[in-house]
Amino acid sequence: MTPATPTAAAPIRQHLPSSSARCGNPRPSARLRLPARPRAAPSASMSAEARPAPSPVPPPAHPTYDLSAVIALALSEDAGDRGDVSCLATIPTDVKAEATFIAKEDGVIAGISLAEMIFNQVDPSLKVEWFEADGNYVRKGLQFGKVYGCAQSIIVAERVVLNFMQRMSGIATMTKAMADAARPACILETRKTAPGLRLVDKWAVLIGGGKNHRLGLFDMVMIKDNHISVAGGITNAMTSVDQFLEKENLAIPVEVETRTLEEVRDLLKYTDENKTSLTRIMLDNMVVPLPNGDLDVSMLKDAVQLINGRFETEASGNVTIDTVKKIGETGVTYISSGALTHSVKALDISLKIDTELALQVGRRTNRA
Repeated sequence: MTPATPTAAAPIRQHLPSSSARCGNPRPSARLRLPARPRAAPSASMSAEARPAPSPVPPPAHPTYDLSAVIALALSEDAGDRGDVSCLATIPTDVKAEATFIAKEDGVIAGISLAEMIFNQVDPSLKVEWFEADGNYVRKGLQFGKVYGCAQSIIVAERVVLNFMQRMSGIATMTKAMADAARPACILETRKTAPGLRLVDKWAVLIGGGKNHRLGLFDMVMIKDNHISVAGGITNAMTSVDQFLEKENLAIPVEVETRTLEEVRDLLKYTDENKTSLTRIMLDNMVVPLPNGDLDVSMLKDAVQLINGRFETEASGNVTIDTVKKIGETGVTYISSGALTHSVKALDISLKIDTELALQVGRRTNRA
């Protein structure tokens, strides 16, 4: 990934709700003011680069997933039955503040669109502006957005916004690295997502430059090893799938997992002799890590050659940032990796009202 060199700060997108919401119409003087500190000249790592706003990446379309309800649940588990007692105890309701988003490590930002939804759900009067967009690469110390309005509302939303953004940015950062290395193959995630966060995790993969695998059990027939074992073999399983789809008049993608070259041959023999709905063949665990750290992809290459472009192919198993390039060179169409979502490292981001002090502390701890 090629990071941009930041220059001067300029907002590329602004969310300006018109309603007044929870803070009401406070006195003009009711704004949180901090002690003045000497300002250092902004470095390149502390400023955002002016650039035209790209089109936002929309979330995947899901027939039943309610993103607003997920946000509400996250806010509710934080608020409990009393609300933010720390804010209630220390901050008058009419005090306003401005807080700044700061990247504390290099990576791909994701979750900006979701953050706007959260702020709006907490308090529609909050105003948010961004100096970067979802999918942009940011450097440690970069100030990439601001939120202004009721101080209590900002602090109530802060942790929920950051939890989503940090996870999504971690996923997007890893996806970007793997997608770049995998070319010409496309990188996919799997269903190994955090419970309740399926759409959010898959949205982050799209922002990072990957593509989505099936969203759930409903949008693709995917015959895996357990289905094949119960059905009595790969031919029986595929026969049942074709019969089911015809009976139900369904036209959806069909993928079958294969684990051996023999299974690939059996599946291809079936497709040669029958009208079939098969669209993709998964080649599972056909790459073997070697003791010297190298990767044996000969079996995967043989499978790709057997299929010879008749169907899409998907490599799965032993996919890491270190192996994905060699796997992508075998000619597979897709490479799927559960690690994109099931073991993601969050990208460190903060939201600070006292930006100068936050940057001083960050520099002291090598996090800005």
